[in-house]
Amino acid sequence: MAQLTVSDLAAQGDRLGIRHSAGPADGRAVVRVDVSPLDLLGTVPAGTLVIVPGTEHPPPYRLDVALRQASAREVAGLVFTTELTLPDTARVLADRGGVPVFAAPDARSADLALVVDRLLSGGASEAIMRATHAIEKATEAAAGPDGTPEHILAEANRMLGSELALVEDASVTWSAADAVCVGEVPIGRLVGNRSDPAMAIALPVVASLLSRAAQRQISDRFAPTQSRADLIVELVLAESHRVEGFVGQAAMLGLPLQLSHVAAWLVPTGLDNPEARAPRSVQPALELFALQLVDGRDEMWHVAFVQDDLLLVSTEEHGAGDHQRRLREVAVRLQEYARGLTGHGWEYTLGLGTPQTGAAGLRSSAAEARIAAGSAIAAGRLGSVELTDVTGLRRVLLDVYASPTSRSLLADILLPLDALGPERAHISVQTLLAYLSHRNSLAHAGRELNLHPNAVGYRLKRVRDTLQLDLDDPDTRFAVELACRVRLLGASRR
Repeated sequence: MAQLTVSDLAAQGDRLGIRHSAGPADGRAVVRVDVSPLDLLGTVPAGTLVIVPGTEHPPPYRLDVALRQASAREVAGLVFTTELTLPDTARVLADRGGVPVFAAPDARSADLALVVDRLLSGGASEAIMRATHAIEKATEAAAGPDGTPEHILAEANRMLGSELALVEDASVTWSAADAVCVGEVPIGRLVGNRSDPAMAIALPVVASLLSRAAQRQISDRFAPTQSRADLIVELVLAESHRVEGFVGQAAMLGLPLQLSHVAAWLVPTGLDNPEARAPRSVQPALELFALQLVDGRDEMWHVAFVQDDLLLVSTEEHGAGDHQRRLREVAVRLQEYARGLTGHGWEYTLGLGTPQTGAAGLRSSAAEARIAAGSAIAAGRLGSVELTDVTGLRRVLLDVYASPTSRSLLADILLPLDALGPERAHISVQTLLAYLSHRNSLAHAGRELNLHPNAVGYRLKRVRDTLQLDLDDPDTRFAVELACRVRLLGASRR
């Protein structure tokens, strides 16, 4: 400690066993410490912290004389090793004369002088002593009933005589000595208000205690939500005939399946390797951010993971307005945060379902969100926010398009057209779809395409010759029309 002041002594009162009783506890310097009886105050030099030995309470008149002498000698302060009760006259004299007065009940004057002298010297032993006391008190606070991070930090600061503070820092790594984490997810770092050897010694231990307290606080706060999220994952992935079996479990966990649910599905994709798994550190950090983000909102929220994908569900009373919009606000913030976690080389695509009621509705909304995100990725729209179309046919097409197997099988039907070149292949698919969707009518297809029926027939002859398919066969027509719709769906989403 570069310069010991009276305010430093007051700040470390609990550790030193002293209590400020009267006079200013200001920034005046303590130059030295001495053990001296009251009748020798006239001999001590200025700037001395005088420790008055003895267990007997001084008489009031003797206190008044001592305070006047201490003021005249400009001592740094008086410390009485007894339970001190100052009369009003003594308090007035201490305040007017600028004499700080402390009480150290039952303290040994020589031991107290030694401790203060170590503070004055500012050596390694003093730093270790303060750090040890800070760690002891912080540990006791962590084990107590009020073991919150705030209480732990306050106890450590009280012993150190300095101020450690928890500041947000997204760049800190979980392995850093000053990192405060929940699991391996950093929530900030511990920093001091000045350069202090004792603080440097105590800081890693205090940071560790804060981390464990924060982990316990988060677990207690969000455990019910996380249990319900696990059940939602089971419900979403279960076979349809098992849905009713989840109703009882949901009721026990406080999940009102009978209400309205809307889901969002967030999918990570590696830009260099689409099959790569997202970094291991992303999931816990994203979950913690999501839980804190929705905490305190009116809706009931659940955050779950299906492998690397994040599933976000919002639940509330049926008929509440803007349910999907409010889900989107939260989901988009999660999407942005996830991008920040992974940095370059990764993109997050967001699919949004529609609000639906009951257990089956929750499953359906989650399926819509997953399909919307999957189809956007398949169409090359990485990083987009994809809404579910409300028409039944488009949902079916999205489901087909989102399936790599189904998309590949249907693409094989039209693959020969690609030999014509991208533009001519696209025109051929449009013409073929118009013809098939109008029950093989050249006239109706021509009106849709703004072409003469003969022009449509000419194009179709080329298509038939290329595909070598019997378009008069009902099953073939159905498969080809589905293939055309899926291909054009993908083209429209690029």
